[in-house]
Amino acid sequence: MAVNVIIMAAGKGTRMKSTLPKVLHRLGGRSLLQHVLDAAAGLGALQAVNPVVVVGHGADAVTDAVGAQGRCVLQQPQLGTGHAVQQTVPALDDTNATTLVLNGDVPLIRTQTAAALAAACGGERLALLTIDLPDPTGYGRIVRDAAGERVLGIVEHKDATDAQRAITEVYTGMMAAPTALLKRWVMALKAENAQREYYLTDIVAMAVAEGVPVVASPAPDETEVLGVNSPLQLADLERRFQRRQAEALMEAGVRLADPARFDLRGSLTCGSDVEIDFGCLFEGQVTIGDGARIGAHCVIKDAAIAAGAVIHPFTHIDGAQVGAGALVGPFARLRPGAQLGAEVHIGNFVEVKNATLADGAKANHLAYLGDATVGPRVNYGAGSITANYDGANKHRTVIGADVHVGSNCVLVAPVTLGDGATIGGGSTITKDVPAGQLAVARGRQVALAGWTRPQKARKPG
Repeated sequence: MAVNVIIMAAGKGTRMKSTLPKVLHRLGGRSLLQHVLDAAAGLGALQAVNPVVVVGHGADAVTDAVGAQGRCVLQQPQLGTGHAVQQTVPALDDTNATTLVLNGDVPLIRTQTAAALAAACGGERLALLTIDLPDPTGYGRIVRDAAGERVLGIVEHKDATDAQRAITEVYTGMMAAPTALLKRWVMALKAENAQREYYLTDIVAMAVAEGVPVVASPAPDETEVLGVNSPLQLADLERRFQRRQAEALMEAGVRLADPARFDLRGSLTCGSDVEIDFGCLFEGQVTIGDGARIGAHCVIKDAAIAAGAVIHPFTHIDGAQVGAGALVGPFARLRPGAQLGAEVHIGNFVEVKNATLADGAKANHLAYLGDATVGPRVNYGAGSITANYDGANKHRTVIGADVHVGSNCVLVAPVTLGDGATIGGGSTITKDVPAGQLAVARGRQVALAGWTRPQKARKPG
C-alpha cells in the first residue's frame, strides 16, 4: 500500500516566545520536525513518498531544515489546518490511495502508530488518530452517535459546548484519508466558525454525509500525541522522551543509576553489564563495550568506548576512541581524533586531541597531548605539553615506546623522541632525542648569596 504523507509545519508558535519557528526547537538533540520526518521515513514498507511539508512562519529556515527529506509548500497566510492541506493538493500523488496527515509539532509519534493509522484508512475510510485524556483541554472532541459506536464529527475546543467539553476522547490532529476524497473535501471547506479559519476537522461531517466510514485509530501512548506549544510543554516532553530511551536501555540490560537523570541526544549502543552513573549526556553515535563503566556527569559524543574501560566522573569525550580496560578521568577531555589503546591511563585535567596513545601509555594528570603519536608504556609527566602549533600550521610529535617524559616539559613539534628516551623535568625539547638517551634542556640553576626579596613600602602612621 502506497501512501502520501503531509506534515503540518507552518505555525508560528507564539507561546514559545522565540524567533525560531516552533518546529525547529530541539528535543533530544533533534528538531521537533526532524522527529516527525524520521517517523515518516520509517514508513518505507508502505512505499511512502517524500513527505509534503507545509511551511509558513520562518518558511526559509524550515525549508532548509527539510532539505532533501521532503517537498515544501507555502501556506501564506495561515488560515487554519484545512487551508494548510489545501496547499498540498497539487503535490499529492493520485496513484497513492491513502494520504496520511501528521503534525510537525507532535514529535514523538512512532512509525508503527502512523502505519496503523494508514492501515485503518486502507484507501477507503477516514481514519482519525484518537486518545482518551484525563484533561482534554485544547483538543478537538470526538463526537459519536448515541450508542457510542459511529464517529459523527469533531468539535474544536473553542467551539464546543459544555457537554462536548466533558468528552475525554480527543482528536490528536493526525488522520489518514482516501486521497481523492481528501482533495475534494478540503477544497469544499468553508470558514464558518468563530476563528474564520478552514478546519480540516470539518471533513469528518462531509464523510459522514457521504456515507464514508469514519473510524477511530487509538494511539497506544499519550506521549506519542502530545504537542509542543510552550517551553514548559517542550521540557515535559523532553523528560518523557528521555525516560522512554532510558527504559529501553534498561530493558536491554544497561544499569542506569538514575533514569530520571539521563540524557541521550542521538544513539547509544551498549554491550552487556554496562553501568552508567547519574547526570550523563550522550550525543551523536556512541558505543560502549561489555563491562564498561561511565561515572557521573560525563558528556560523551560520537565516541567508541571498548570493553572494561572506566570513564571517571566529569569527563568530556568528543570524537574519540577509548581502548579496552582504559582509565579516563576524572575531569579529563578527549577531543576529536583521540585514540587510546588498551590499558591507557588518562588522568585528571589531561587533554588529548588528534593523538594516538598505544597500549599501556599513561598521562596521569595536568597535561596536553595534541597532534601526537605516543608509543606503548610511555609515562607522560604532569604539566607537560606538546607545542603543536607554530602560529600558522600544526605539527606532530612522535614519542616512541617506553619513553619517560618528566614533569613540566614542552615538546616543540615537529619532534621525535626515540624508544626508551628520558626527558628531564622542566625541559623544553626542540630537537629529536635518540633512543635510550637522556635529554635535559633547561637553564642552569643559580643561587645568589645575599639576595633580598623586595618589600612593600610601609604606609606612614
